[in-house]
Amino acid sequence: MTRAQQSLSIILLVTSLYLALYLGLVPLNGVVQAQLIPYLPAYAIMALGSYLLFRLGWGVFSFNDVPHAHKSLQEEIVTARNQLRAAKVDVD
Repeated sequence: MTRAQQSLSIILLVTSLYLALYLGLVPLNGVVQAQLIPYLPAYAIMALGSYLLFRLGWGVFSFNDVPHAHKSLQEEIVTARNQLRAAKVDVD
């Protein structure tokens, strides 16, 4: 099973579970059914966004801990500057 198929099957499973809860196919307390279930997608999007922002921040925070990537990026910057100077563009 490829990663795309696995992701699609998980998304389909979560969606079907949510629809079963939202449509009332699974009996729940009335308060939970009316006040919690309709807002689950918004909570899921906020949780996913928070997780992705944390991962982005952690990647920026720990970038210097990857010396090979840092060295490679510095070399690319020097190469780009030299190419722009050859094209008579002021980069300083």
